Parts: sequence; structure tokens; C-alpha cells
Amino acid sequence: MSGSIPPRWNSPFSKKSYSSLMSGGKYVCIIDDDLSARKGLSRYLRLAGYEVLLFASVDDFLSGFDPEKPGCTVLDIRMMSLSDEGFKQKIAARKMNQPLLFVSADDDPEIRRKAHALGARGFFRKPVDGTALLDAIQWAFTEVNDEPGNNR
Repeated sequence: MSGSIPPRWNSPFSKKSYSSLMSGGKYVCIIDDDLSARKGLSRYLRLAGYEVLLFASVDDFLSGFDPEKPGCTVLDIRMMSLSDEGFKQKIAARKMNQPLLFVSADDDPEIRRKAHALGARGFFRKPVDGTALLDAIQWAFTEVNDEPGNNR
């Protein structure tokens, strides 16, 4: 049994997925005004092997964003202080190519429409299912890497 992973640790923290994430050096940015939500998601994603950057607001994120870091952003959609177009313009101005995954305590058609309009690669209702979020992050990274002209 030496070197084997106990059954409770198989997914998402298996040796294979953990080492493949660690070697990628990929970042997940979490933007949420709820400190406990930021910390909880951060712990979970770090255990999965991601580097995690925390931001309490969209403005903090946009001012501290590094477009050279391969990353994915998890954002509480209720924090949006900008219009849909204003947010898209700020992202474009910073040459952001990070996939966006939105979370919200509310799940109504208008919130989902807004997430889609902002280019969401995923939408999750709080409390977030950690395994589903990890799957979406891995899928988003794969999708971005497969886009033509992307060297990440």
C-alpha cells in the first residue's frame, strides 16, 4: 500500500491531477467581498495545487491584474460596480485573457443573463460545489489554451 492514495483522496486531489496542476503554475483569482468565502475557496484551490490570489473588489483586481500570468478568475457577480460594457472595456484594455467563472447567492434568469453577457465560462450558485468548480477551472484553462494564437 506504499505510495497509494487513500480512497477519500482520489478526486480531485489524486497524485496525477495534483502534480499536473502544480507543474502548470496557474493562478486562480478570487474576487469576493465576503472574507470567509475568499478564504474557503482559497484553501480548497490551494489544496488542489493552484496558486490563489485574493481580491476584495473588482477595482482591486483590475488594478493588480498581471496579464502575463496564466489564470482563471472566480468572481461574485453581485460585486459588479461597472456596467457590463464598462467591465468588458476594462478587461480588454488590460489584455485580459483569463476565463471568468461567476458565483452568486442568487440564481435568477437576470443574473445568469448578466454572467453570459460578461463572457462567463461557468456560473455557480453559492455555496459552491468545490469539485464542480475545480472541474470548471480545469476545463476553462484547457479551453483557453486551445484557442488559436494563445501561447499559454
